Amino acid sequence: MSILATQPKRCKFATAWQRYVNRLKESMNIQHSEIKAAGGKGELLRIAIIGAGMSGILTAIKLREAGYTNFTIYEKADRLGGTWRENTYPGLSCDVPSHLYRYSFEPNPNWSKLFSPGQEIWEYFDGVAKKYDVASSIEYNKEVTKSEYKNGKWYLETADGGRDTVDFVIAATGVLHHPVFPDIDGLGSFEGPCFHSAQWDHNASLEGKRVGIIGTGSTAIQIVPAIIDEVEKVSLFQRTPQWVLPLPNPEFSDEEKQAFRNSPELMEDVYCQARDQFSGSFSEAVIGDKTQMEEIGALCQGNLETVQDPELREKLTPNYQAMCKRLIMSNDFYPAIQKPNADVVTEGIERIEAGGVRTRDGVLHELDVLVIATGFDGHAFTGPMNIIGRNGTSLEETWANGKEAYRSVAVPDFPNFFLLCGPNSPIGNFSLILISEMQVDYVMQLMDLVRDGTYREVAATKDATDRFNADIKEAMKGTIWVSGCKSWYIDKHGNAAMWPWSFQKFVEDMKQPLLEEFELNH
Repeated sequence: MSILATQPKRCKFATAWQRYVNRLKESMNIQHSEIKAAGGKGELLRIAIIGAGMSGILTAIKLREAGYTNFTIYEKADRLGGTWRENTYPGLSCDVPSHLYRYSFEPNPNWSKLFSPGQEIWEYFDGVAKKYDVASSIEYNKEVTKSEYKNGKWYLETADGGRDTVDFVIAATGVLHHPVFPDIDGLGSFEGPCFHSAQWDHNASLEGKRVGIIGTGSTAIQIVPAIIDEVEKVSLFQRTPQWVLPLPNPEFSDEEKQAFRNSPELMEDVYCQARDQFSGSFSEAVIGDKTQMEEIGALCQGNLETVQDPELREKLTPNYQAMCKRLIMSNDFYPAIQKPNADVVTEGIERIEAGGVRTRDGVLHELDVLVIATGFDGHAFTGPMNIIGRNGTSLEETWANGKEAYRSVAVPDFPNFFLLCGPNSPIGNFSLILISEMQVDYVMQLMDLVRDGTYREVAATKDATDRFNADIKEAMKGTIWVSGCKSWYIDKHGNAAMWPWSFQKFVEDMKQPLLEEFELNH
């Protein structure tokens, strides 16, 4: 159905939220023009943003908008874009609708599809960064290796020997950017091209080749349909099958694109509809809404039934509930994996050899190219930086028994240090951009307390942080993530780094800091 054929629904939440923000700015007297007239207090505070991905770009725009101009974005790579820079594999696309996966203040009428291709998303972020002159504040090839808090300041060191002293550190380091490699004997012995999906070798031709893919997450399920008609054979090495939600990805017509260009209100309506649909379905299902869960499960089961061969269908049938792992969305994986040149290998891998993959039944699966599609470490957050707070305690030591933060953005004894998309942010099947926008607004309210001279240090209290994380653990018991499957959501301590409540609760929590839960020092 054409998106123009749907009846638009006004975005009441967005309107209410903007009214709230406007009132807050007025009450705190920090409008940009007033700041400039008062001598530009925002210019006096020095800020380091670590990472030039989606959240880093956003932070720079919002800081400058609020009058903070003395900041630098430290980026470890040679260009911006975060995960959309790192990942360039065939078939890459977002699993959040295009008109939801964008900055709320920067709609894009030119998305090509309902779910955008990866390159198009990178181009979007690059274009936004140019429009808002973010690039002038980025230092590329500057990996921050150490950040230490001493005498009321953060002292930064970079891999090339650089130094900086700042008042605030904002870690916009992302969630999925540390590739994970499987622990398989002989991984380095394969003689053909072998690479992680996040380090795709575009010089390696796939045409007429026998390609092996280790892993069955969303990456592998996007790659298979993209290459199946080019290669001689695809061998998909599966440890755990996945539930796949059927989701078509139609192109936007020229008429629809023109309608978006002519009517920003239409784009806002589509944004709100997509947001409300996701928050009212996925986010409710995973925290225990049985009706939503049953509906999603039925859709996944119906999609699985399109696999005609009973033996193949059995191989692809999970033994856990839908959404226990991150839900995969695809309309073309099942048709692709049923083609004659596709093979799902469920026998465990014994080792990698020069000529291919040998499974435990003794069979050597001969390959020309081997792709490692085993995902990322979703719990690395700020790693491998050495971040040292008060009293010489490192963040690694603080997190030795699990990654915990106060409302996902702050850590006790790490003053004036904030995380974006930190532990327990609601990242499951939702637009991370909207999450990050709310977190940036929240963090800036705390920064303003230092800018206006009210306080010198802001840090979450340990008691408030402990209560918050105890509440998370209790609430997590009723969620789908702890129902029995293994997923990258679960850390080595058995904790699910997810948000166990409704999305609306997150919205409410991010509206305004509870200052009684912070240590505020003059």
